[in-house]
Amino acid sequence: MIRTALREQAGYCEGLESPFMGRLLRLLADNWPADTALAAKVDAWPGDMSPYADSLPLRIAGGLHALCLSGRAPALAAAYPPALTDKTTLWPALDAALHEHDAFLCDWINSPPQTNELRRSAALIGTAALLAGRFDLPFRLSELGASGGLNLMFDHFALDLGALRLGPAKAPVTLTPDWRGPLPPDAALNISERRGVDLNPLDAHTPEGTLRLMAYLWPDQSERLARTRAAIAIQDAPVDRADAIDWLSTRLATTEGAPHLIYHTVAWQYFPAEAQQRGTALIEAAGARATPGAPLAWLSMETDGKSPGAALTLRLWPGDHRLALGRADFHGRWIDWQAPPHLP
Repeated sequence: MIRTALREQAGYCEGLESPFMGRLLRLLADNWPADTALAAKVDAWPGDMSPYADSLPLRIAGGLHALCLSGRAPALAAAYPPALTDKTTLWPALDAALHEHDAFLCDWINSPPQTNELRRSAALIGTAALLAGRFDLPFRLSELGASGGLNLMFDHFALDLGALRLGPAKAPVTLTPDWRGPLPPDAALNISERRGVDLNPLDAHTPEGTLRLMAYLWPDQSERLARTRAAIAIQDAPVDRADAIDWLSTRLATTEGAPHLIYHTVAWQYFPAEAQQRGTALIEAAGARATPGAPLAWLSMETDGKSPGAALTLRLWPGDHRLALGRADFHGRWIDWQAPPHLP
């Protein structure tokens, strides 16, 4: 089972332009260390270890990267990018690390992957601009599955589409996705309050939090590492430790003059079905209370079983308007924007 999951994840990583991750995961699949405590723990795993469930391949790969970033495994780090190594030189370093740091890896995989992929903020900026063009009021933000809260800072980033640039002139992070379709409105973003929730929130300003955020970035994608470091430097949004739906129930009071944007990017799909149903009912009930001066928006960037990428969908109240905004690459490399020029 784990060998199948590793090979499946390898294909996804290669499709997302990480040949190193593909090589790493295939090496693990071909040479799985059956004599380790890690292997025993994986064999007894109670849930679904596949990439679209508990994501054990990414947990294991993240633990190995953490060993490199933390200085615990210098020989392994020497075989990681930017070094140019093939599988013949990479495997001995991997094998040694798997055995020497067995206990560390067993502990590491207890927590699910937490990736703050900043390029997903391109879709957030585009949607926020669409909303700002419709409602000239400062927005409240609520992010579900926020992890370290880096994407709660999206209005501090710049979206540069060539013919249009949104965001601060001296933004610490500039996003340049392959943008297909019409441009979003040229509207200033005004955020009055922002807050997120996660079952295991990461404090990006502690060594442990920074390590976990960086470890789940792929070692051969240096630009992602650099963007994340820049975003960590400005992150100041609170992320609460709680069940996302329980927390959401405390955020849905209607406040006149304060539109509310609820959003999640590749997080809702991991919530249990019961939690999804309860969350949907809560949001719809809040939507029924929305007014023109206190609208409610719900943005979802999640897999829908179709390809390529994730579906971008927006529900907007009052009126419960359901809008298909297009599709986005899971890592935000491209946005196929199909939103209307103006919201109802």
